[in-house]
Amino acid sequence: MESHTFWHLIDTARAADTPLHEALIRLLAARGTDEVFAFHIHFDGRDTAIDRWDIWAAAYLIGGGCSDDRFMDFKAGLIALGRPWYERAADCPDTLAEHPAVRHALATGDEEAVFYEEMGHVAVAAYAQITGDEDSFYPAFDHYRAQRGESDGPTHDMGENFDFDNTQEMHQRLPRLAALYLKETPR
Repeated sequence: MESHTFWHLIDTARAADTPLHEALIRLLAARGTDEVFAFHIHFDGRDTAIDRWDIWAAAYLIGGGCSDDRFMDFKAGLIALGRPWYERAADCPDTLAEHPAVRHALATGDEEAVFYEEMGHVAVAAYAQITGDEDSFYPAFDHYRAQRGESDGPTHDMGENFDFDNTQEMHQRLPRLAALYLKETPR
């Protein structure tokens, strides 16, 4: 699967009149298991690329805190926003201060903006829809990758770790998001 196909599937699902994850599951299931696996490879690559401390800090601010599991949901949510917003956030997570869903969530007190747990499971759900067996997804996926000579890839660098509870640090690293979410100003 080409990168443009991956993003086109997400855009097509976003345009549907059902929740994104449900539309994407249907689109993937119609394409067959190999395409589901190819989508999952692209999804994992996009997920790994934003597995960074600065992205986690943005999730921490937007979500009023952020555990490991919630960070996975946040990264899935960034992918669900589509390529333009994903790339903006990957380049500079502070640009999320401009996203309409983040602004709306701030106004309403919704700490779930961008977090999208179901998006992280669309490949497994599409596979289960095709085969009727969710439990065999990962063994079948590993077999698919092995047949193509693909590995897990190299480990990645999350960048510089920093204290998300340090107001001054957050204002320095994510000034627009910190201005929206932190009541205290740095000294």
